[in-house]
Amino acid sequence: MSRVDYDSKIETFQAIPDAESKSLNMPVDAYLQEAENLYQWCQEDKDALTKAGLDWSYVDDLPVRAGALREAESIWFKERFSQQEAQKIWNEKSPQAYELRDELLHIMQFAYRNDPALARRVSEIYEGGSHADMIQDLNDISVLGKANTAPLEAISVDLTLLDQAADMANEMADLLSKATVGKEDKSPTRIIRDKAYTHLKEAVDEIRNCGQFVFWRNESRHKGYVSAYFRRNRKKTKTPAEENVI
Repeated sequence: MSRVDYDSKIETFQAIPDAESKSLNMPVDAYLQEAENLYQWCQEDKDALTKAGLDWSYVDDLPVRAGALREAESIWFKERFSQQEAQKIWNEKSPQAYELRDELLHIMQFAYRNDPALARRVSEIYEGGSHADMIQDLNDISVLGKANTAPLEAISVDLTLLDQAADMANEMADLLSKATVGKEDKSPTRIIRDKAYTHLKEAVDEIRNCGQFVFWRNESRHKGYVSAYFRRNRKKTKTPAEENVI
């Protein structure tokens, strides 16, 4: 049902202002489990919670919000996996692309040495050192070479290298795009994931705040309205002296 939940909430997520979107401060699977546990825990406290002012629609909507976040996380995970795969392939193939670029520029520098205009164009292609420059270089080399084949043929150059350069440029451009998506700015799927979390957190916080208020002197019920994840982590980080504090 996660996909159905996600589809039912996507417009709600998109309506959340970016400035109000929050990022998770704990593993998403742990947060989802806590939300699902909270849904079950608060059922027997309905009368006490609603009497204290809790809008019960937050509780009823909790499974839908959780399902929507689970799907949003899966979508973002798929993008991250694709990005990692693209990065791996880029790392394997980019040395070949640079080598082809350098080989062809070396060839052209010699083949076009007696033509000032072509020699100047080759020098211009040499400029720049980024990955994007390398990709553009391959494409420029292919175009320049195909438009001026005679000097290349005169020194027995395999003209299929020009086709390889064009194909390599297209492939590497696609890989670079996939490998770098979302690195500088948040990707759209990451933004939606954070907004899905923000929407779920709204309900979780409302229910927990009310539960902690109502059961502030009833530890057996109060504990169900506190994050078990952070409670465990606080215990792990306490010093021996703090452990002895009552």
